[in-house]
Amino acid sequence: MAKPKTDPDAQVTESSGNVFTDLGFAPGEVAVLALRADLMGRLRLLIEERGWSQVEAAQQLGIGQSRVSDLVRGKWDKFSLDMLITLAARAGKRVTMALA
Repeated sequence: MAKPKTDPDAQVTESSGNVFTDLGFAPGEVAVLALRADLMGRLRLLIEERGWSQVEAAQQLGIGQSRVSDLVRGKWDKFSLDMLITLAARAGKRVTMALA
């Protein structure tokens, strides 16, 4: 196996722990993006755990199959935080929030 090439001039920057912060988003936007990403991931896992096909998930969530495809593929730009909360509620989940 070939050894990967490394750039001797490359700089490594330590992560802040939040990819959205690292990408330079404003704090308010970071919060919304992180919530959206978390909800999308949890909904994807819920669909998987329940063994739903995309068609079944669409029926349960009250959306089209293509929207389920967008959800499970992580197309975060296609879902508002409001919509993700709505989908979680339709799946029988309660979304809570805490300020830290």
